[in-house]
Amino acid sequence: MSRMTARRAAGAFLLLGGVLLGASAPAQADKIRNPTAVFSGLDKITGRIVSFEVAVDETVQFGALQLTPRVCYTRPPTESAKTTAFLEVDEVTLENKYRRIFTGWMFAASPGLHAIEHPIYDVWLVDCKGGTDIVAEPKEQEDAPVAAAKPEGRKRREQARGEEAPRSRQVNRQGQVDVEPLRGTPVQPRQSPSRRFFPTNDGPMPAGADPMNPNPR
Repeated sequence: MSRMTARRAAGAFLLLGGVLLGASAPAQADKIRNPTAVFSGLDKITGRIVSFEVAVDETVQFGALQLTPRVCYTRPPTESAKTTAFLEVDEVTLENKYRRIFTGWMFAASPGLHAIEHPIYDVWLVDCKGGTDIVAEPKEQEDAPVAAAKPEGRKRREQARGEEAPRSRQVNRQGQVDVEPLRGTPVQPRQSPSRRFFPTNDGPMPAGADPMNPNPR
């Protein structure tokens, strides 16, 4: 076999291998946007766990933590299971001041991946429910310009496939979610919690109830 024939044969094998590799690559999975997030909360002192549901953009209070889920995604039954939610958590101090302690994604399959750091309370995502609208994942364009690799191009692509989290989310150069504001930064509550859950009580308390004095005279 001549050198020219060998080169052509090698080129044909490489081309065929590239086609097969592209065909076997997993397609981006679609996801379902859900209106309700299901959480579990733990009181580390008493060891009691409380499960509760929160609507997207609703603020509830568990112990000293105020939680506001912004999005909650699951995948269709035909896809591999993956449940994620973007959550904002503020701590309410004894002086009735608010500090942002968590802003980011939670994964139901990995509760410890993005855990809330608090000495008394812990909260993790359990499920997302109630959704029927499927958000299709667009395929990446092979002939995208080099500028698309820049952060601005990445941000536009994320917006197109529904991964863009609420306004407080920022994406750094590595494509990771940055916390805004920084942990421990005082913040003003944007809305009063619609419900309050406390591990020492049998059920949710009214929105106006004082956690430090649940039975005022």
